[in-house]
Amino acid sequence: MKSALKTHRRGFLGGMLGAVAAASVPMFGTGVVAAAADSGPDDWVKEVKGTHRCLFDFPQHKNGMPLLHILNYLNTYTAAYKTSAGQVGAVGTFYSAGPQSSILAGVQRLRSGPNTASAHTWASRIRRARPYTRNVFNQPTTDDLHLVMQAIDSPAIPALAAAMPGLGIESLQKMGTKFLLCANALGIWCLELEARGKGKAADIEKDLRANTLPGVTIVPAMVIAIDKAQEAGITTPVHPPRFSLV
Repeated sequence: MKSALKTHRRGFLGGMLGAVAAASVPMFGTGVVAAAADSGPDDWVKEVKGTHRCLFDFPQHKNGMPLLHILNYLNTYTAAYKTSAGQVGAVGTFYSAGPQSSILAGVQRLRSGPNTASAHTWASRIRRARPYTRNVFNQPTTDDLHLVMQAIDSPAIPALAAAMPGLGIESLQKMGTKFLLCANALGIWCLELEARGKGKAADIEKDLRANTLPGVTIVPAMVIAIDKAQEAGITTPVHPPRFSLV
C-alpha cells in the first residue's frame, strides 16, 4: 500500500512539473490575444478550443487554489488521457466583491499614488507579512508557495513549490484557458474601493480596465457568461469547488 501511494504521489508531482514546463510554450499557434473593443459580448466563446471544455466558477481568489484546480484539470487530461495540444480548454471567472473577490486576479498592478486603488488591492487583500506590489496570481514563483498553503491551512509542502509557476494565469492561458472578468462586479468593486477612501469609483474603474491582464475579456455579467458557456457545450464540474456565490 505504501509503495502504491508513493508511486501515485510521484506521478502527480511529476505531472504538475511537466505542466510547468509545457506552459512555457503556447498551445496554439495564434497565442493569447485580447478581444477587440468592438467585438460581441459572447465572442470569447470562440476562443475556448477543444473537444473537452470546462468552466471553473470562482468568485473568490482563495490565494490561487481555484487556479490549481484548472491546472489539475488541464494537466491530468494530458498526462492520464494522453490528449494533445488544442483538445482541452478551460474557462476561469473573475468577479464578486469584498476582500476575497477574484477580480484582483484579473488586473495588473496599478500606478502608485494617493488616489488609486493599488495599495488597497495588493497590500490588504492577500495575507502576507510584506504586501505584494504585483499581481502574484499572474506569474507566481516557487517562493509564493505560502499562498496555497494558507488557503488550505497547511504547513509548507516543499514538493509543491515547483508547481506554483504552472498555476499562474499567464501559464494557464498558454495551456488553453480563457479568463473572464465581470463588468457588473467590477463596478461594484470600484464603488467599494471608493467607500474605503481609495479614490473616485469612475477613476478607479478606468485604471482597472486599462490594466486588465492581456487575454482577459470583460463580459457584461458573469451569470450570463456562464449561461452562454453552457449553451456552447462548455461544462462545469459535477461537484464544483464552491468558494463563494456572492
